[in-house]
Amino acid sequence: MSDTAAPPTDPGAAHPLRPGSVLVADRLVRAHDPEIACPAAALVAGDLRRRGAQPVRGTLPLAAGEGPPSAAPEGGDRHAPGFTALIPGTDPPVGLGAACAADPADAAAERAAREAVDAWLAVAGTARTVLLAAPRSFCAGVERAIEVVEQALAQRGSPVYVRKQIVHNTHVVADLESRGAVFVDELDAVPEGATVVFSAHGVSPRVHQEAAERSLRVIDATCPLVTKVHTEARRYASRGDTVVLIGHAGHEEVEGTLGEAPERTVLVETPEDVAALEVADPERVSYLTQTTLATDETAAVVDALRARFPALRGPASDDICYATTNRQDALKSIAEESDLVLVVGSDNSSNSVRLVELAERCGTPARLIDDTGDIRPEWLAGARTVGLTAGASAPPGLVEAVITALGGLGPVTVHEREITRETIHFTLPSVVRPS
Repeated sequence: MSDTAAPPTDPGAAHPLRPGSVLVADRLVRAHDPEIACPAAALVAGDLRRRGAQPVRGTLPLAAGEGPPSAAPEGGDRHAPGFTALIPGTDPPVGLGAACAADPADAAAERAAREAVDAWLAVAGTARTVLLAAPRSFCAGVERAIEVVEQALAQRGSPVYVRKQIVHNTHVVADLESRGAVFVDELDAVPEGATVVFSAHGVSPRVHQEAAERSLRVIDATCPLVTKVHTEARRYASRGDTVVLIGHAGHEEVEGTLGEAPERTVLVETPEDVAALEVADPERVSYLTQTTLATDETAAVVDALRARFPALRGPASDDICYATTNRQDALKSIAEESDLVLVVGSDNSSNSVRLVELAERCGTPARLIDDTGDIRPEWLAGARTVGLTAGASAPPGLVEAVITALGGLGPVTVHEREITRETIHFTLPSVVRPS
Protein backbone atom coordinates (compact mmCIF):
# COMPACT_ATOMS: atom_id res chain seq x y z
CA MET A 1 0.00 0.00 0.00
CA SER A 2 1.44 3.40 -0.95
CA ASP A 3 1.37 6.39 1.35
CA THR A 4 -1.23 9.07 0.84
CA ALA A 5 0.41 12.11 -0.68
CA ALA A 6 0.21 15.35 1.26
CA PRO A 7 1.31 18.83 0.18
CA PRO A 8 4.27 20.42 1.94
CA THR A 9 3.22 22.16 5.11
CA ASP A 10 4.07 25.59 6.38
CA PRO A 11 6.55 24.94 9.22
CA GLY A 12 4.72 27.40 11.42
CA ALA A 13 1.20 26.23 10.66
CA ALA A 14 -0.91 23.47 12.14
CA HIS A 15 -0.90 20.27 10.09
CA PRO A 16 -4.28 19.66 8.37
CA LEU A 17 -4.65 16.14 9.75
CA ARG A 18 -7.75 14.16 10.58
CA PRO A 19 -7.92 12.45 13.98
CA GLY A 20 -5.90 9.25 13.94
CA SER A 21 -3.63 10.51 11.15
CA VAL A 22 0.08 11.14 11.48
CA LEU A 23 2.15 13.23 9.14
CA VAL A 24 5.37 11.41 8.20
CA ALA A 25 8.18 13.66 7.05
CA ASP A 26 9.61 13.03 3.61
CA ARG A 27 11.62 16.23 4.12
CA LEU A 28 12.72 18.23 7.16
CA VAL A 29 13.21 21.97 6.93
CA ARG A 30 15.07 24.47 9.06
CA ALA A 31 15.41 28.22 8.63
CA HIS A 32 17.89 29.38 5.97
CA ASP A 33 19.29 25.85 5.44
CA PRO A 34 18.72 23.29 2.67
CA GLU A 35 15.93 20.77 3.14
CA ILE A 36 16.89 17.41 4.63
CA ALA A 37 15.63 14.26 2.90
CA CYS A 38 13.93 11.50 4.89
CA PRO A 39 14.50 8.34 2.78
CA ALA A 40 13.21 6.10 5.58
CA ALA A 41 9.76 7.74 5.56
CA ALA A 42 8.20 4.54 4.15
CA LEU A 43 9.60 2.58 7.12
CA VAL A 44 8.03 5.01 9.59
CA ALA A 45 4.74 4.95 7.67
CA GLY A 46 4.63 1.16 7.77
CA ASP A 47 5.29 1.16 11.50
CA LEU A 48 2.44 3.63 12.02
CA ARG A 49 -0.01 1.45 10.11
CA ARG A 50 0.86 -1.48 12.34
CA ARG A 51 0.11 0.78 15.32
CA GLY A 52 -3.32 1.64 13.93
CA ALA A 53 -2.54 5.17 12.71
CA GLN A 54 -3.04 6.49 9.17
CA PRO A 55 0.14 8.05 7.74
CA VAL A 56 0.19 10.92 5.29
CA ARG A 57 3.33 12.38 3.78
CA GLY A 58 4.61 15.94 3.87
CA THR A 59 7.21 18.36 5.22
CA LEU A 60 8.08 18.96 8.87
CA PRO A 61 10.37 21.50 10.53
CA LEU A 62 13.37 20.03 12.31
CA ALA A 63 13.12 20.26 16.07
CA ALA A 64 15.39 22.77 17.78
CA GLY A 65 18.56 21.09 18.93
CA GLU A 66 18.08 18.17 16.49
CA GLY A 67 17.39 15.87 19.44
CA PRO A 68 15.46 12.60 19.47
CA PRO A 69 11.67 12.56 19.85
CA SER A 70 11.99 11.87 23.56
CA ALA A 71 13.46 15.36 23.96
CA ALA A 72 10.15 16.98 22.93
CA PRO A 73 8.63 18.69 25.99
CA GLU A 74 5.69 16.97 27.63
CA GLY A 75 2.49 18.92 27.01
CA GLY A 76 4.29 21.20 24.55
CA ASP A 77 3.19 22.42 21.12
CA ARG A 78 2.26 19.46 18.89
CA HIS A 79 1.65 21.40 15.67
CA ALA A 80 5.33 21.53 14.83
CA PRO A 81 8.08 20.48 15.07
CA GLY A 82 6.64 17.13 16.16
CA PHE A 83 9.07 14.25 16.74
CA THR A 84 12.10 14.71 14.51
CA ALA A 85 15.79 13.84 14.47
CA LEU A 86 18.83 13.65 12.25
CA ILE A 87 20.45 10.28 11.62
CA PRO A 88 24.04 10.08 12.95
CA GLY A 89 26.84 9.37 10.50
CA THR A 90 25.08 10.47 7.31
CA ASP A 91 26.59 12.89 4.81
CA PRO A 92 24.65 14.64 3.41
CA PRO A 93 22.42 14.46 6.48
CA VAL A 94 19.15 12.55 6.46
CA GLY A 95 16.41 12.57 9.04
CA LEU A 96 13.24 11.06 10.46
CA GLY A 97 10.11 12.81 11.58
CA ALA A 98 6.43 12.43 12.42
CA ALA A 99 3.75 14.70 13.86
CA CYS A 100 0.04 14.53 14.65
CA ALA A 101 -2.69 17.14 14.96
CA ALA A 102 -2.67 19.36 18.04
CA ASP A 103 -5.70 17.65 19.55
CA PRO A 104 -5.61 16.56 23.20
CA ALA A 105 -8.17 13.87 22.37
CA ASP A 106 -5.80 12.32 19.80
CA ALA A 107 -3.33 10.92 22.31
CA ALA A 108 -3.17 7.56 20.50
CA ALA A 109 -1.88 9.15 17.30
CA GLU A 110 0.65 11.21 19.26
CA ARG A 111 1.88 8.10 21.03
CA ALA A 112 2.10 6.21 17.72
CA ALA A 113 4.13 9.02 16.14
CA ARG A 114 6.56 9.16 19.06
CA GLU A 115 6.96 5.38 19.32
CA ALA A 116 7.39 4.85 15.58
CA VAL A 117 10.17 7.41 15.27
CA ASP A 118 11.82 6.14 18.47
CA ALA A 119 11.74 2.54 17.19
CA TRP A 120 13.52 3.42 13.96
CA LEU A 121 16.04 5.70 15.67
CA ALA A 122 16.98 2.74 17.88
CA VAL A 123 18.35 0.89 14.82
CA ALA A 124 19.62 3.97 12.94
CA GLY A 125 23.12 5.38 12.73
CA THR A 126 24.67 2.02 11.81
CA ALA A 127 26.62 1.49 8.59
CA ARG A 128 25.18 -1.48 6.72
CA THR A 129 26.10 -3.58 3.72
CA VAL A 130 23.41 -4.81 1.35
CA LEU A 131 24.24 -7.98 -0.57
CA LEU A 132 22.02 -7.85 -3.62
CA ALA A 133 21.25 -11.18 -5.28
CA ALA A 134 21.07 -11.33 -9.05
CA PRO A 135 19.02 -12.41 -10.90
CA ARG A 136 15.99 -11.17 -8.95
CA SER A 137 12.51 -9.76 -9.59
CA PHE A 138 10.61 -10.20 -12.86
CA CYS A 139 11.22 -13.25 -15.03
CA ALA A 140 10.34 -13.56 -18.72
CA GLY A 141 7.04 -15.34 -18.03
CA VAL A 142 5.90 -12.63 -15.62
CA GLU A 143 6.93 -9.82 -17.98
CA ARG A 144 5.00 -11.52 -20.79
CA ALA A 145 1.85 -11.99 -18.69
CA ILE A 146 1.81 -8.35 -17.56
CA GLU A 147 2.38 -7.15 -21.11
CA VAL A 148 -0.51 -9.32 -22.31
CA VAL A 149 -2.89 -7.41 -20.03
CA GLU A 150 -1.36 -4.06 -20.96
CA GLN A 151 -1.71 -4.79 -24.69
CA ALA A 152 -5.27 -6.05 -24.24
CA LEU A 153 -6.21 -2.81 -22.47
CA ALA A 154 -4.49 -0.68 -25.11
CA GLN A 155 -6.08 -2.53 -28.03
CA ARG A 156 -9.54 -3.37 -26.66
CA GLY A 157 -10.11 -0.80 -23.97
CA SER A 158 -11.42 -1.24 -20.45
CA PRO A 159 -12.65 -3.44 -18.93
CA VAL A 160 -10.44 -6.44 -19.62
CA TYR A 161 -11.21 -9.29 -17.24
CA VAL A 162 -8.47 -11.44 -15.75
CA ARG A 163 -9.18 -14.81 -14.15
CA LYS A 164 -7.26 -14.93 -10.83
CA GLN A 165 -4.24 -12.71 -10.29
CA ILE A 166 -2.28 -12.36 -13.52
CA VAL A 167 0.87 -12.96 -11.41
CA HIS A 168 1.09 -13.34 -7.65
CA ASN A 169 2.00 -9.80 -6.62
CA THR A 170 -0.29 -7.28 -4.98
CA HIS A 171 1.47 -4.27 -6.51
CA VAL A 172 1.23 -5.60 -10.06
CA VAL A 173 -2.46 -6.39 -9.60
CA ALA A 174 -3.23 -2.97 -8.09
CA ASP A 175 -1.42 -1.19 -10.92
CA LEU A 176 -3.32 -3.08 -13.62
CA GLU A 177 -6.62 -2.53 -11.76
CA SER A 178 -5.94 1.20 -11.82
CA ARG A 179 -5.66 0.98 -15.61
CA GLY A 180 -8.91 -0.89 -16.13
CA ALA A 181 -8.22 -4.59 -15.56
CA VAL A 182 -10.91 -6.41 -13.57
CA PHE A 183 -9.72 -9.45 -11.62
CA VAL A 184 -12.23 -12.24 -10.95
CA ASP A 185 -12.00 -15.59 -9.20
CA GLU A 186 -14.12 -17.53 -11.68
CA LEU A 187 -15.51 -17.07 -15.17
CA ASP A 188 -19.13 -16.72 -14.02
CA ALA A 189 -18.19 -13.17 -12.97
CA VAL A 190 -17.25 -12.29 -16.58
CA PRO A 191 -20.05 -10.97 -18.83
CA GLU A 192 -20.82 -13.22 -21.79
CA GLY A 193 -18.77 -12.32 -24.84
CA ALA A 194 -16.25 -10.20 -22.89
CA THR A 195 -12.46 -10.42 -23.11
CA VAL A 196 -10.81 -12.53 -20.41
CA VAL A 197 -7.11 -13.17 -19.80
CA PHE A 198 -5.95 -16.43 -18.26
CA SER A 199 -3.15 -15.89 -15.75
CA ALA A 200 0.49 -16.92 -16.04
CA HIS A 201 -0.21 -19.97 -13.84
CA GLY A 202 -2.31 -21.77 -16.45
CA VAL A 203 -5.80 -23.26 -16.33
CA SER A 204 -7.34 -26.70 -16.78
CA PRO A 205 -9.17 -27.84 -19.94
CA ARG A 206 -12.44 -27.46 -18.02
CA VAL A 207 -11.85 -23.69 -17.73
CA HIS A 208 -11.13 -23.43 -21.46
CA GLN A 209 -14.35 -25.29 -22.16
CA GLU A 210 -16.37 -23.03 -19.88
CA ALA A 211 -14.96 -19.96 -21.62
CA ALA A 212 -15.94 -21.36 -25.02
CA GLU A 213 -19.47 -22.14 -23.82
CA ARG A 214 -19.90 -18.52 -22.69
CA SER A 215 -18.43 -17.09 -25.91
CA LEU A 216 -15.64 -15.34 -24.03
CA ARG A 217 -12.79 -13.85 -26.03
CA VAL A 218 -9.83 -15.62 -24.40
CA ILE A 219 -6.26 -14.38 -24.26
CA ASP A 220 -4.05 -17.04 -22.72
CA ALA A 221 -1.12 -15.57 -20.77
CA THR A 222 0.04 -18.95 -19.41
CA CYS A 223 3.82 -19.00 -19.02
CA PRO A 224 5.30 -21.18 -21.79
CA LEU A 225 7.19 -23.18 -19.16
CA VAL A 226 3.89 -24.04 -17.45
CA THR A 227 2.43 -24.97 -20.83
CA LYS A 228 5.34 -27.42 -21.21
CA VAL A 229 4.29 -29.18 -17.98
CA HIS A 230 0.68 -29.41 -19.18
CA THR A 231 1.86 -30.99 -22.42
CA GLU A 232 3.93 -33.55 -20.50
CA ALA A 233 0.95 -34.39 -18.28
CA ARG A 234 -1.19 -35.19 -21.31
CA ARG A 235 1.56 -37.25 -22.90
CA TYR A 236 2.31 -39.33 -19.81
CA ALA A 237 -1.37 -39.97 -19.13
CA SER A 238 -2.02 -40.97 -22.74
CA ARG A 239 0.57 -43.76 -22.52
CA GLY A 240 -1.15 -45.21 -19.46
CA ASP A 241 1.12 -43.93 -16.68
CA THR A 242 0.14 -42.80 -13.22
CA VAL A 243 1.33 -39.18 -13.27
CA VAL A 244 2.77 -38.04 -9.95
CA LEU A 245 2.72 -34.25 -9.73
CA ILE A 246 5.08 -32.77 -7.13
CA GLY A 247 3.62 -29.48 -5.92
CA HIS A 248 1.63 -27.56 -3.36
CA ALA A 249 -2.07 -28.34 -3.00
CA GLY A 250 -4.34 -25.41 -3.84
CA HIS A 251 -1.80 -23.49 -5.91
CA GLU A 252 -3.33 -22.28 -9.18
CA GLU A 253 -0.56 -23.80 -11.29
CA VAL A 254 -1.07 -27.18 -9.62
CA GLU A 255 -4.84 -27.04 -10.09
CA GLY A 256 -4.41 -26.34 -13.79
CA THR A 257 -1.93 -29.19 -14.28
CA LEU A 258 -4.06 -31.67 -12.31
CA GLY A 259 -6.96 -30.80 -14.59
CA GLU A 260 -5.17 -32.11 -17.70
CA ALA A 261 -5.64 -35.75 -16.68
CA PRO A 262 -7.40 -35.81 -13.29
CA GLU A 263 -8.21 -39.50 -13.44
CA ARG A 264 -4.56 -40.46 -13.84
CA THR A 265 -2.74 -37.77 -11.79
CA VAL A 266 -1.90 -37.77 -8.08
CA LEU A 267 -0.35 -34.95 -6.06
CA VAL A 268 2.51 -35.31 -3.58
CA GLU A 269 4.38 -32.66 -1.62
CA THR A 270 6.89 -34.55 0.56
CA PRO A 271 8.84 -37.84 0.72
CA GLU A 272 6.30 -38.92 3.36
CA ASP A 273 3.53 -38.53 0.77
CA VAL A 274 5.51 -40.77 -1.57
CA ALA A 275 5.80 -43.48 1.11
CA ALA A 276 2.00 -43.62 1.35
CA LEU A 277 1.39 -43.55 -2.40
CA GLU A 278 -0.49 -46.41 -4.07
CA VAL A 279 -0.49 -46.76 -7.87
CA ALA A 280 -2.17 -49.16 -10.30
CA ASP A 281 1.10 -50.33 -11.92
CA PRO A 282 4.47 -49.60 -10.26
CA GLU A 283 6.15 -50.12 -13.65
CA ARG A 284 4.18 -47.28 -15.24
CA VAL A 285 4.81 -44.17 -13.13
CA SER A 286 5.94 -40.75 -14.34
CA TYR A 287 6.50 -37.52 -12.45
CA LEU A 288 6.14 -33.80 -13.08
CA THR A 289 6.78 -30.80 -10.85
CA GLN A 290 5.31 -27.39 -10.20
CA THR A 291 7.64 -24.83 -11.80
CA THR A 292 8.24 -22.74 -8.66
CA LEU A 293 9.46 -25.28 -6.11
CA ALA A 294 12.68 -25.36 -4.09
CA THR A 295 15.18 -27.39 -6.07
CA ASP A 296 16.71 -29.17 -3.07
CA GLU A 297 13.36 -30.17 -1.55
CA THR A 298 12.06 -31.36 -4.91
CA ALA A 299 15.16 -33.49 -5.45
CA ALA A 300 14.42 -35.28 -2.16
CA VAL A 301 10.88 -36.10 -3.34
CA VAL A 302 12.14 -37.36 -6.70
CA ASP A 303 14.72 -39.54 -4.93
CA ALA A 304 11.93 -41.02 -2.81
CA LEU A 305 9.90 -41.73 -5.95
CA ARG A 306 12.85 -43.46 -7.64
CA ALA A 307 13.43 -45.59 -4.55
CA ARG A 308 9.81 -46.78 -4.57
CA PHE A 309 9.39 -47.00 -8.35
CA PRO A 310 12.69 -47.90 -10.05
CA ALA A 311 11.08 -47.65 -13.50
CA LEU A 312 10.07 -44.03 -12.83
CA ARG A 313 10.10 -41.77 -15.85
CA GLY A 314 10.26 -37.99 -15.88
CA PRO A 315 10.70 -34.96 -18.13
CA ALA A 316 13.78 -34.68 -20.33
CA SER A 317 14.58 -31.35 -18.68
CA ASP A 318 13.73 -30.07 -15.23
CA ASP A 319 10.21 -28.66 -14.85
CA ILE A 320 11.36 -26.18 -12.18
CA CYS A 321 11.78 -23.06 -14.28
CA TYR A 322 15.10 -21.41 -14.96
CA ALA A 323 14.05 -18.23 -13.13
CA THR A 324 13.16 -20.07 -9.93
CA THR A 325 16.46 -21.98 -10.02
CA ASN A 326 18.49 -18.85 -10.77
CA ARG A 327 16.95 -16.88 -7.93
CA GLN A 328 17.55 -19.70 -5.48
CA ASP A 329 21.18 -20.11 -6.60
CA ALA A 330 21.74 -16.35 -6.35
CA LEU A 331 20.30 -16.32 -2.83
CA LYS A 332 22.53 -19.21 -1.78
CA SER A 333 25.55 -17.11 -2.80
CA ILE A 334 24.70 -14.41 -0.23
CA ALA A 335 22.60 -16.03 2.50
CA GLU A 336 25.36 -17.37 4.74
CA GLU A 337 27.19 -14.02 4.67
CA SER A 338 24.06 -12.11 5.73
CA ASP A 339 22.73 -11.35 9.20
CA LEU A 340 19.24 -10.99 7.73
CA VAL A 341 17.67 -11.77 4.36
CA LEU A 342 14.79 -9.72 2.99
CA VAL A 343 12.77 -11.28 0.17
CA VAL A 344 10.48 -8.91 -1.71
CA GLY A 345 7.32 -10.69 -2.81
CA SER A 346 3.69 -11.32 -1.92
CA ASP A 347 2.74 -14.09 0.47
CA ASN A 348 0.86 -16.05 -2.23
CA SER A 349 3.94 -16.12 -4.46
CA SER A 350 5.30 -19.67 -4.30
CA ASN A 351 8.77 -18.84 -5.59
CA SER A 352 9.08 -15.94 -3.12
CA VAL A 353 8.09 -18.12 -0.16
CA ARG A 354 10.59 -20.76 -1.29
CA LEU A 355 13.35 -18.12 -1.16
CA VAL A 356 12.53 -17.33 2.47
CA GLU A 357 12.59 -21.03 3.34
CA LEU A 358 15.89 -21.49 1.51
CA ALA A 359 17.58 -18.67 3.43
CA GLU A 360 16.38 -20.16 6.69
CA ARG A 361 17.79 -23.57 5.71
CA CYS A 362 21.10 -21.76 5.18
CA GLY A 363 20.88 -20.64 8.82
CA THR A 364 19.96 -16.99 8.22
CA PRO A 365 16.81 -15.28 9.51
CA ALA A 366 14.65 -14.29 6.53
CA ARG A 367 11.52 -12.20 6.08
CA LEU A 368 9.04 -11.93 3.21
CA ILE A 369 7.96 -8.34 2.56
CA ASP A 370 5.41 -7.02 0.08
CA ASP A 371 7.18 -3.67 0.12
CA THR A 372 9.33 -1.38 2.27
CA GLY A 373 6.46 -0.65 4.67
CA ASP A 374 6.51 -4.27 5.89
CA ILE A 375 10.04 -4.03 7.32
CA ARG A 376 10.11 -3.95 11.13
CA PRO A 377 12.81 -2.17 13.13
CA GLU A 378 13.49 -5.13 15.42
CA TRP A 379 14.58 -7.19 12.41
CA LEU A 380 17.47 -4.78 11.80
CA ALA A 381 18.79 -4.77 15.36
CA GLY A 382 22.35 -6.09 15.07
CA ALA A 383 22.01 -6.69 11.31
CA ARG A 384 25.08 -5.14 9.70
CA THR A 385 24.82 -7.19 6.49
CA VAL A 386 21.41 -7.50 4.83
CA GLY A 387 20.84 -9.94 1.98
CA LEU A 388 18.22 -8.69 -0.47
CA THR A 389 16.38 -10.42 -3.30
CA ALA A 390 12.93 -10.57 -4.87
CA GLY A 391 10.68 -13.27 -6.21
CA ALA A 392 10.06 -13.58 -9.93
CA SER A 393 6.72 -11.74 -9.75
CA ALA A 394 7.95 -8.73 -7.71
CA PRO A 395 8.60 -5.45 -9.56
CA PRO A 396 12.28 -4.41 -9.48
CA GLY A 397 11.38 -0.93 -8.26
CA LEU A 398 10.35 -2.42 -4.91
CA VAL A 399 13.91 -3.64 -4.37
CA GLU A 400 15.32 -0.21 -5.16
CA ALA A 401 12.89 1.30 -2.66
CA VAL A 402 14.18 -1.01 0.09
CA ILE A 403 17.75 0.08 -0.54
CA THR A 404 16.71 3.74 -0.48
CA ALA A 405 14.85 3.27 2.80
CA LEU A 406 17.76 1.48 4.46
CA GLY A 407 19.95 4.40 3.39
CA GLY A 408 17.65 6.60 5.44
CA LEU A 409 18.87 4.83 8.59
CA GLY A 410 22.58 5.25 7.99
CA PRO A 411 25.31 4.72 5.40
CA VAL A 412 24.63 1.77 3.05
CA THR A 413 27.10 0.03 0.76
CA VAL A 414 25.56 -2.18 -1.93
CA HIS A 415 27.35 -5.19 -3.44
CA GLU A 416 25.53 -7.03 -6.21
CA ARG A 417 26.26 -10.76 -6.48
CA GLU A 418 25.31 -11.86 -10.01
CA ILE A 419 25.53 -15.60 -10.69
CA THR A 420 24.12 -15.50 -14.23
CA ARG A 421 22.47 -13.11 -16.65
CA GLU A 422 19.01 -13.96 -17.95
CA THR A 423 18.40 -13.27 -21.64
CA ILE A 424 15.24 -15.33 -22.21
CA HIS A 425 12.28 -13.52 -23.76
CA PHE A 426 8.88 -14.99 -24.58
CA THR A 427 6.84 -13.61 -27.47
CA LEU A 428 3.31 -12.42 -26.88
CA PRO A 429 0.25 -14.42 -27.96
CA SER A 430 -0.64 -13.54 -31.56
CA VAL A 431 -4.00 -12.02 -30.58
CA VAL A 432 -2.31 -9.13 -28.73
CA ARG A 433 1.01 -8.97 -30.56
CA PRO A 434 1.58 -5.43 -31.89
CA SER A 435 1.54 -5.35 -35.67
